[in-house]
Amino acid sequence: MDGAALLSLRGVQVRRGGRTILDVPALDVRPHEALAVVGPNGAGKSTLLQVMALLLAPDAGEVRFQGAPVDARRNPVPVRRRMAVVFQEPLLFDTSVFANVATGLRLRGGNRAVVRERVALWLARLGIAHLAGRAARTLSAGEARRASLARALVLEPELLLLDEPFGALDYPTRQALLAELPPLLAAARTTTVLVTHDPTEARALATRAIALHAGRVVAEGSLEAVLPAAGLLPAAGNSLRALEPADPLRSRAEIE
Repeated sequence: MDGAALLSLRGVQVRRGGRTILDVPALDVRPHEALAVVGPNGAGKSTLLQVMALLLAPDAGEVRFQGAPVDARRNPVPVRRRMAVVFQEPLLFDTSVFANVATGLRLRGGNRAVVRERVALWLARLGIAHLAGRAARTLSAGEARRASLARALVLEPELLLLDEPFGALDYPTRQALLAELPPLLAAARTTTVLVTHDPTEARALATRAIALHAGRVVAEGSLEAVLPAAGLLPAAGNSLRALEPADPLRSRAEIE
């Protein structure tokens, strides 16, 4: 229900070059859940995340935060400050690790002592406290990813948006982060949306999933049902019930 959702999309469409690349009639992100957005490359996952993050205004439809409409073109900053986004690339500034993680808090006018305390806390939680004084440009890929996650989580966002954040990492680093991040998010009660095409990442972080195909939601529900619908796992029985069976690529599915 929209009234219980933290973030809602209604009738959202994004068009480019005369073509609709995203078409989401209805989608709710529930408080404190971890929602995976899965699908192949080019499915529209990152476009959907940009709309959710109020970085891209849809050509049609509405985004609501806690039931109130928000327009990405008209003063979205107060709502954006209740979110944090981690992109595929860490995008760190050419300063120290500490200064990178403190950036958002400082931009929001945080008290100096509070900034120091919270930055130190999240550097420790993500295992990079010993790198606080290191120049960000000298970090390994895994260290840079931890710093970008700390920079987002130090803001204590109500909504955390992750855009395939583990794709460029080596296997041991990726596995370590996938093991460490879920309890941190659960302890902070952070509502999370994870964009991924990797079933391992979805299973590690998410409690519910939607599948996109050609910019449309084709399945929604449990990971066990949605991952096969997205073509990421072999199907195990008939666990999906299509809502619009006449057109499977445009259909949405519910879990029975």
